[in-house]
Amino acid sequence: MFDFYVQHEYWFAAVQLILAMLGMGATLAPADFGRVIADPKGFSVGIVLQLIGVPLLAYVFILMISGSPGLAVGLAVCAAIPGGTVSNIFTYFARGHIALSIALTAIATVACLVTTPIVLDLLVTQYMPQDFEMPAGRIATEIGLCLLLPLVVGMLFLRLLPKAAPFFSRWCIRGSLFVILLIVIGALGAGRLDLQSFGLENIGWVFAFIMILLVVSHVVPRLAGNSWTDVIAINIEITVRNTNLGLLIKASLFPAAVGVADPVGDNVLFTILLYGGLMLMISGGMIPVYRRRAAG
Repeated sequence: MFDFYVQHEYWFAAVQLILAMLGMGATLAPADFGRVIADPKGFSVGIVLQLIGVPLLAYVFILMISGSPGLAVGLAVCAAIPGGTVSNIFTYFARGHIALSIALTAIATVACLVTTPIVLDLLVTQYMPQDFEMPAGRIATEIGLCLLLPLVVGMLFLRLLPKAAPFFSRWCIRGSLFVILLIVIGALGAGRLDLQSFGLENIGWVFAFIMILLVVSHVVPRLAGNSWTDVIAINIEITVRNTNLGLLIKASLFPAAVGVADPVGDNVLFTILLYGGLMLMISGGMIPVYRRRAAG
């Protein structure tokens, strides 16, 4: 059974991303993109942090990490991907600027078609074999087919069947979460998630990276004079990233093979899954704090 997962890891990753983006698309209307114009200050700060600030912070962390290529590549992948639909949900519950959150997610998702291969090429080429070439075209194609296309289909579903869209979105996102659970179970069963091999120090690096993102994405918009609701949206958007896309990129760069050990690829997978779990716990735990501040 676990060999089946290893043989089809890429398609597990692709299916969970497609379901997630279908679900997200069914919550978005074209007007959400237009809200960027209505709120240029918050959007400008958020998108600069998203596309430039986060990769720069990841670069600093990668320089400090020694002897762990898998962790370095995993953090680079987390930095190269945009925010995800969960950031919009968290922003809603935290009483942040939901329109800004949606606009940042939507525009960054479109931009990642170009930015993700560039960021990965700049950050992780040194950790790859000498004959390795970043498959920028393939990554861009996968983002287009598995992320942007399902997003557009979901938006069309909302436009054509608005009453059924909430049900459709809810079950697509649940399906995506179920496939991620299968990925975790399959990776554990195949011996690809080894806590002892990954090490407590590396767990500390992932935790520290999330906390730095949390602090920087709070301080910068405050210094820029953004409203508190904008700060909430930017803070969550920068911290809660689309690890669904990260799993697909991992499967593309480090395809699993039955009976073939790949410690670097396994640690990349562990880093992305660990980041995803920690970011949900940390950002989710901050929601009551945001709500009290927004209410005050």
